[in-house]
Parts: sequence; structure tokens; C-alpha cells
Amino acid sequence: MNQKSSSTPHLSFTRQNFWDLLPANLSWHNPLISGTLILTVTGLLSRFIGFFYRIFLSRMFGAEGMGIYQLTAPILALTFSVTVAGMQTAISKYVASETATKDYRSSAGHLATGFIISMALSALCTWGIYYYSDFIALKFLLEPRTAPLLRIISFSIPMATVHSCINGYFYGVRKSTVPALAQLAEQVVRVGSVFLIYHIAMARGMTPTISFAVLGLVIGESAAMIVSLVAIRHRFYNLSLTREQVRPEKYQYLKSSQLLLSLAIPLSLNRVIINILQSVENIFIPNKLMAYGMDNSTALSVFGVLTGMALPLIFFPSAITNSISVLLLPIVSEADATDNSLTIRKAIRQSIKLGAALGVFCTGFFLLFGRTLGMWFYNNSLAGSFIITLSFLCPFMYIASTLSSILHGIGKTGANFVYSIISLSVRLAFIFVAVPLWGIQGYLWGLLFSQFIQTGLCMWAVREYY
Repeated sequence: MNQKSSSTPHLSFTRQNFWDLLPANLSWHNPLISGTLILTVTGLLSRFIGFFYRIFLSRMFGAEGMGIYQLTAPILALTFSVTVAGMQTAISKYVASETATKDYRSSAGHLATGFIISMALSALCTWGIYYYSDFIALKFLLEPRTAPLLRIISFSIPMATVHSCINGYFYGVRKSTVPALAQLAEQVVRVGSVFLIYHIAMARGMTPTISFAVLGLVIGESAAMIVSLVAIRHRFYNLSLTREQVRPEKYQYLKSSQLLLSLAIPLSLNRVIINILQSVENIFIPNKLMAYGMDNSTALSVFGVLTGMALPLIFFPSAITNSISVLLLPIVSEADATDNSLTIRKAIRQSIKLGAALGVFCTGFFLLFGRTLGMWFYNNSLAGSFIITLSFLCPFMYIASTLSSILHGIGKTGANFVYSIISLSVRLAFIFVAVPLWGIQGYLWGLLFSQFIQTGLCMWAVREYY
């Protein structure tokens, strides 16, 4: 095991902060630091815009409309997992290894190969969702009113695939500015287009519907796709790569396909399994609320308040821990490769301290002001009650977020996947058993208990380092 050298700072766990984990030769100009900073700022800004966008939607379309809108989220998440989630990571990995040797043509070939595969899958998903929207709405989502929303959403799938593949390429070459700009463009254009469509409809005496929000999602994805396409064209132009050089040859296509699919398939399967469980979770909350005694409209309203109002506010500070997780992953991966357990131990201790400190602060804040925030932002007292109850999620959620990144870094990806499945299974058990007995309160207990279990499992998995 590598020991401390003269260049390694003295390890004093009582006087450290998170930045002590960074190698001394890193500066703000380093792609790792600058990229993480860019992602943090744009992530916070996007969440800020999205947060007030949800306030607008909740006031314009009501809690029931938000519930119907939220029911479509599992379909988008599932199609993303099938079409491009694993491929984006695979492109990023192999582009990074190729650009280290300055073989830009090979990197472009990997992007083109991954793009072709993902676009074929996205075309199939678009066709399936559009033509079977009524069946999916009735049999899968258990809400026929989602059918027209699904038909609109289906057109966003190819656009999301395009910019996700290109994002993977730019993550690989450590140019996170492009994904950040695409994310920001998507959010700004989506919100702006919905505002515009809404005011045009009101001026013409039309009744606004939640379909406006779904149409805005498609327009936003179009904006992100355009930003990504412009960026990749500029990149290839600067590298003097022609269209013929970007297009993979037959043997290169087969080789790239084998490499990309060997990584993308298991990643996609993991994401698909998790998203299927999450979809079941979202779909059956309103269903089991009706078993508790609510009518369909009330059940959808409660579901909309929880998932469209309270949870986004609780998740808002996680943009900070998500960015820290992005920064931790390469540091811990490098430490694991060199058997530097001291750095890993520091990362674990500091991430637990930071997560706990941020979580306790947020818990206190939401406990004190949760009811006020619910009325102020959403004019909904139920949202305030949910915020107060869910405030106890914060410490466990933030600690688990950073520890999950560390587990990926030390090669325990499989364990992380199992912990996610266990957590989801606990929540599903509460949905099917507790919600029919105690209503939405039963699901809130399930959320808290499942997050406690997942955090405990993550801490148990890294116990050898502390």
C-alpha cells in the first residue's frame, strides 16, 4: 500500500475540510475542478428555474393536473434507460481513453457508433409509445387521461437521445461546459415556451391544460439538441475531422459496437430494473390511495402535491451533494487504483461530515419553515405538512448520495445497485401494505425507513475504511 510521502499533507481528521482531498497540483483551471464548478452552478440554476416553474404549473393546473403530469415521468425515465443511459456512460469512458492517445478519429467513431445504436432504439420507443399510448395509459399508468400526454412526449425521445450521446462525448473529453449549457438551454426554453403558450392561449380565450407543460418539454429537448449539435460540429471542425472520418468503417463499427455494448448493456439493465421499480412505485401510489378510501381526483391531487411540490423542494439542496459526488468519484477511483486507503478514509469521513451537517441544517430549516414554504410557494397547506415530515430525509439522503459515489469509485457498483433495489423494495412494501391502511402517511414512513436502510447499508459497505 502506498504510504504518505513528503508531498502528502499531514492527515489530521479534526482539522480537515473537503478540499484537502484534492491533489496539490490541482487548480481551478484543472478540468476536474472547473468542470465540477460549472456543473454545480448550472445544476443549482436549473433547479432554481425548475422549482419556480413547478410553482407556476401547480397554480395554473392544480394539484390534480400535477398528479397526471407526474404519472408520465416513469415512461420518460424508462425510455431513457433503454435508449441511451448506458450508452452515454460507455461513450464517455471510451472517448476518454482514446483522446488520451490523441486518436480523435477513433473517438469520433465511438460517438457515431453509439449514436446509431441509441437512435435506432429511440425510434422504436417513439413508435411504440405513440401508437400504444392508450394501452400504456390504461393498463400501465392506470390513468386514461395520460394518453394524449404520452403521444406528445414520444417526440422528445429522439431529441433527448441526440444530446445525451453528445453529452457523453464531451464528458469523456472533460469539457463539461457543453452538457451544462445544453441543460440550461433545455430548462430556460422549456419554461419560456410554456409561459408563452399559456399567455397566447389565455389571450385567445382557450382553456389551458397540462398538455402545455408536456409540449414545453419537447421544445426544451429540441433546444438542448440544437446546442449539442452546434457544439459537436464546432468540435469536429476544430479537429479537422471530415464527415467521412467521423463515419465509422465496417470493421471499426463492429469493434466499437462490441466495446460500447459490453459496458452499456449491463448499465442499462441496472437502470431499467431500478426504473421499473420506481415506475411501479409512482403508478401505485394513487391506486393504493383509492384503496384507502379516496376518489380518483383526490388521490391524484395528493400524489401531485407530494411528487410535484414537496419532494422537489426537499431535493433542491442535493445539487450540492451531487456535485461533490462528481468530484469524489475520480479522486476515490485513483486512490483505489493505487491502494491509497488513507485518501479513501478521508473521503468517507469528510463526505459523512458534510452530508450530516448539510442534512441537519436542512432538516431544521424545513421543520421551522415547511408549513410557511408550502403556503408561500404553492398556496397549499398539505404541501407544507409533507415538507415537515420529509425534512427528516435530508441527513440520510445527503450521506447516502456521497457514499454511493465512493462505492462506485472503489469498485462496489454491484453492492450499490443491490442497496438501491432493497430501498425501493421497502418503499413498495409500504405502498402495498401501509398506504391502504394509513393513507399517504404510510408512504411517507416508507420513504424515511427506506432511506435510513440505504444509508446504513452504504456506511456498512465502507466500514473497513474507518
